[in-house]
Amino acid sequence: MSSVDPRDTIASIDTQILDLLRERCRAMTENTASNSNPDWASTLTSIDAVVDRFKQSGSGNDGTNNEMPESEIQRNILQHVASACWRATRPGTYAFLGPPDSYSHLAALAYFGEAANLLPVSSIGAVFDAVGRSDCAGGIVPIENSTDGRVVDTFGRLSKGEVSITGEVQLAIHHQLLAMCDRDSITEVHSKPQAISQCRVWLANHLPKAKLIECSSTAAAAKLAATQAGVAAIASEAAGRRHGLRVIGANIEDNRDNVTRFAVLGHEQPAPTGQDKTTLLFQVAHQPGALADVMGIFKRHELNLTWIESFPQPGTKNEYFFVVEFPGHCQDIAIAKAIEDLKTATHHTHVLGSYGRAARAES
Repeated sequence: MSSVDPRDTIASIDTQILDLLRERCRAMTENTASNSNPDWASTLTSIDAVVDRFKQSGSGNDGTNNEMPESEIQRNILQHVASACWRATRPGTYAFLGPPDSYSHLAALAYFGEAANLLPVSSIGAVFDAVGRSDCAGGIVPIENSTDGRVVDTFGRLSKGEVSITGEVQLAIHHQLLAMCDRDSITEVHSKPQAISQCRVWLANHLPKAKLIECSSTAAAAKLAATQAGVAAIASEAAGRRHGLRVIGANIEDNRDNVTRFAVLGHEQPAPTGQDKTTLLFQVAHQPGALADVMGIFKRHELNLTWIESFPQPGTKNEYFFVVEFPGHCQDIAIAKAIEDLKTATHHTHVLGSYGRAARAES
């Protein structure tokens, strides 16, 4: 019978983990010193590769019942470790549309990790300002929702070319009806306009007499619901936990595939990963056939447009700029040639960013 106390074994392993954490921070410091432009996006790509190799090697199962956590948990652990090391060796703040527990906050946590120094700001424009002035090392803003469509404020600022898109987050949006009281006692439901819009069928079926009141954010609605009787909020589960609210209705969004895409803002250009996408903005002459000619350039270079949107050009009449996305990196030969052709065929062409395509994350 072994005389070794399992608690001592665990404590010894934890000490080894902390030693390795120190070694990882030291290695990151050396990488920062030798690399003039290390970026967080490449760190995330490296983590994905490590987890995939670990799984393929069979190292995750030692043949006993004590198997490793599933791959997604492994990835989350490594991301948290990387986030802690990144903060220790390269301090920086990352802005998001607050307050805490908003969906933008959850997206920032999903991308930058829970150890990151995150700064809530009051508007999408404030995120751009903080990154553009280099007050923050990066930021995150909503760019598109699968139910409500594009976020105009984001594209209005992207068109100015102040910052680049360096990454993305695809966040599944799950709305919870939160309150301190029972459903029968709810007289008002508060949330931001988009959240109310995304839950209208559920609200009509289950709370037809409740007054729907718009406010600045889902997190602000949760804070209010914690202090006023008869008031419920549509917000995230995290907001409910923070304010001690009960989940009166879970996942009440009308569209079960409700996803918001967030753009990560910064100044660096992420290196190609092999699983990239490019977001590009251009403006054409206001004359017949101009847009068709530009579309011909994408066809000629065999670029598959996965998204296209048009936006009014501020200060002009009937003038628009267009934003398109397609697979690949701007350093790819075919894409680089297409961009050169676009510059000669348009008034203005600007690459908003080339970055790794994101997998879907849960809120």
